[in-house]
Amino acid sequence: MSASFFARPLPPRRPYLGRWLAVAWLLLSGLAGCTPAAPVPRYRIGFSQCTNGDAWRQAMLAGMNKELSFYPEVSFRIKDAQYSSARQEQQIKELLREGIDLLIVSANEAEPVTPIVEEVYNRGIPVVILDRRTTSKLYTAYVGGNNVEVGQQAGHYAAGLLRQRGQVLEVRGAPGSSPAVDRHRGFAQALAAYPGLQLVAEVNSDWERPSVLERLPQVLRQHPDVDLIFAHNDRVALGAYQVCKQLGLERRIRIIGVDGLPGVRGGIQLVQDGVITATLLYSPGGEEAIRTAMKILRRQPYAKENILSTMVIDSTNALTMKLQTEQLSAQQRDIRRQQELLRAQRATYSSQQNVLYVLAAALLGAALLGAVAWRAFRVNRRINRQLEGQNQEILAQRNQIMDMAEQARVATEAKLRFFTNFSHELRTPLTLILGPVEELLTSGQDFSAAQRHDLTLVRRNTHRLLQLVNQLMDFRKIDVGKMPVRAAQGNLVAFVRDIMDVFERPARQRGIALRFLPAEPSISVWFDANIVDKVFFNLLSNAFKFTPDRGQITVSIQRVPADKTVRVSVEDTGCGISEQDQAHMFEWFYQGHQSARGSGMGLALAQGLTRLHQGQLSFSSQPGQGSIFTVTLPEELPEALRSRGPASAAPAAFALDEDVSLPPPPMLSDEPAPAVTSSESLVLVIEDNPDVSAFLQQKLRPHFQVNAAADGENGLRLAAEAIPDLIVCDVMLPGISGLEVVRQLKQDWRTSHIPVVMLTARNAPEQQVEGVQQGADLYLTKPFNPTFLLESLRTLLANRDRQREHFRRELSVDTATVAPQRVDQKFLADLTAIVEANLSRAELSVEDVARSLGISRVQLYRKVKAVLGTGVTDFIQGIRLTKARQLLLDEELTIAEVAYQLGFSSPSYFSTSFKARYQVSPSEFRALHTTAG
Repeated sequence: MSASFFARPLPPRRPYLGRWLAVAWLLLSGLAGCTPAAPVPRYRIGFSQCTNGDAWRQAMLAGMNKELSFYPEVSFRIKDAQYSSARQEQQIKELLREGIDLLIVSANEAEPVTPIVEEVYNRGIPVVILDRRTTSKLYTAYVGGNNVEVGQQAGHYAAGLLRQRGQVLEVRGAPGSSPAVDRHRGFAQALAAYPGLQLVAEVNSDWERPSVLERLPQVLRQHPDVDLIFAHNDRVALGAYQVCKQLGLERRIRIIGVDGLPGVRGGIQLVQDGVITATLLYSPGGEEAIRTAMKILRRQPYAKENILSTMVIDSTNALTMKLQTEQLSAQQRDIRRQQELLRAQRATYSSQQNVLYVLAAALLGAALLGAVAWRAFRVNRRINRQLEGQNQEILAQRNQIMDMAEQARVATEAKLRFFTNFSHELRTPLTLILGPVEELLTSGQDFSAAQRHDLTLVRRNTHRLLQLVNQLMDFRKIDVGKMPVRAAQGNLVAFVRDIMDVFERPARQRGIALRFLPAEPSISVWFDANIVDKVFFNLLSNAFKFTPDRGQITVSIQRVPADKTVRVSVEDTGCGISEQDQAHMFEWFYQGHQSARGSGMGLALAQGLTRLHQGQLSFSSQPGQGSIFTVTLPEELPEALRSRGPASAAPAAFALDEDVSLPPPPMLSDEPAPAVTSSESLVLVIEDNPDVSAFLQQKLRPHFQVNAAADGENGLRLAAEAIPDLIVCDVMLPGISGLEVVRQLKQDWRTSHIPVVMLTARNAPEQQVEGVQQGADLYLTKPFNPTFLLESLRTLLANRDRQREHFRRELSVDTATVAPQRVDQKFLADLTAIVEANLSRAELSVEDVARSLGISRVQLYRKVKAVLGTGVTDFIQGIRLTKARQLLLDEELTIAEVAYQLGFSSPSYFSTSFKARYQVSPSEFRALHTTAG
């Protein structure tokens, strides 16, 4: 610690705190300069051994541990394969998974472990081969004795003992092991130099004494004149001695072993005890293996081949070798004890150091806490004063935010109410425009082509204006969060297919290939049919708008299991979207530079509805190559967005932003309908708008007696007085609303049986449900088709008459015999009647039939599919072709007349359809049946 530290002036007014801080600083500085704790291991060495002999393995490990005591930074892991090469290979793989920096391998057999050693080496991990070589040169270093030299020294020593004459027997190690092969080769080379020495027999062993005890006696009996036995290790030499002793040859036969290990049963002790004549020193090499490994890990120079020296140990030097090994063992024990003592001292020091650190930290912490407390005491009062002022400001701001939130809520409600009223005000004049136009177009009057074209133009643009009003309402509902999601589980593939059926006819007329490619036949998804219908219908309409004649539109559906979503893509071959327009495609009221048609709300509405459904709408486009719009919907929706009923289709939201050549709005036939009502039937009209009321009276009076009321109170009074057969009531009335009028009518027993038709500009599904829940029999939105209204009134009255007749039959016969009403049969009868009544109309579409039935096109498709197993278009085509068979029997009609009478656009198209159905052309059919007649 420098003296300048003490020369610094302490902070004023805090002398004791400064002294405590100085003491703490001294303690921490002193602790920081102390001896560190035990080092963290830096190197990881793995050792896999599979050698024979417990004494040999112990000597090898003892040498390794002695050398490792000088390297405390090494983590040493041992795997013992217990003589199994297969287990050794598995253990080496385990070491690799655990993570090692160097591998030492001592194998039992060379070939089995060679591949795994090569694999380790090729991974860049150094490999040290200990004692027994592998069959490959792919290793980092080898440590071991020269077994050929061992064999040679044994041969020369044997020649000296026997004075170069005699018979020799060799007890070899395990067949195939490299030490056994090399020692035999060296021994044979040495004996070749002495013609008087003969190698009369060889015995194989497994390096252990029991194998010698089993095999050697028979060989010695065959060669009783053997003078010397060369055993490949000391354990085998001990076994050979025991066999010789059993046969009484221990005094005559001399035995040479290999290893020269210290210990009670080691080769040195066997020589000293006179059990064997000599042993050749063969060091296990544990110390040298660790030294070589550390040189490799520390990137120091090392030798790849590290050959250990050998020598002959006999009675002349056995005692000296024993004393030296015992002294080394004692020194190693002393080193081990000193290391244990050092570890204990380090542990004690570490614990004391931790205590000192804790005390110093506590002292420093106390000083810091004192300083903080002193400062906090001074600042606390100032902070409290500031907090009091801030609390007052926050309270005022919270009250202001609550007021602003309430104002925003009121403004939001006002916006929604404004657009609702605005929609109502637009729908009422649209009713007065569309009603007379529909009446003129269906009246059968002889208009010129230009006049009929103008009337059709007025009707189409009236519908377009109505659709813009609907889309504007949807936009505002999304904007103010009033668009509810009522999802139900359904088959999305069938739902999209039903939407595409609407576009079959315009696609056929323009030669556009309309392809549907679902990845699965059925995909169950939670979705709101009303919302999804508007999205897909708008995208398809947009595709038809920009796809040229004879182009292609492809709709594909696939499930994405990873995201638990379903992806629906609409791809066209149109002109594509320019890069300038792509950045603004989903902006409200944006019109692209490529086309000025539309209001610029269609795609923005589709994206808003998709997001409302917790989905995503994206697109990709290349100018001149077409566009792909992709809708991604989740398979599951939160419980709050689910409805209890099954998924049902809502009326289609027609493409508001496009001029797609879809079928025109429904027009009924100009032929008078069957008179199911008479002029005696009384209809009460409750409508506050004088023009609409007058229009309704004008259209109904030719068919019914009509009374009118301008508000709800007068309507209830007239209903109670006159008891009309049917009531037509507006929803938005001054005073009592139309819904309240319906509720009171249904609660009054005098008027509860009267069918009620509600007319309204409120077209939201929840508003329609509310009207039906109040008891309305029919809910029509403005503008409405007057002919459709007239037919609806007739149907309601006819249904009431049939209900009366049904009650009369039940009163006159046993109720058990009354057949239940067959809903499907009635549905098919009505469907067939509507189609047959409009067979001559070439423009008859699915929407025409659906609206004539009072249901949506999607519901119609699902019903027909469920009952007949076919599409509506095929059903209409079937009725036309069935009727054609009847008309073809009338020879006064030409085939062209039959085709046009049945609504076919051309005789050739009629002939093609007829032949596809019945496998014969119309002319062949007529010829066949007229000839048969």
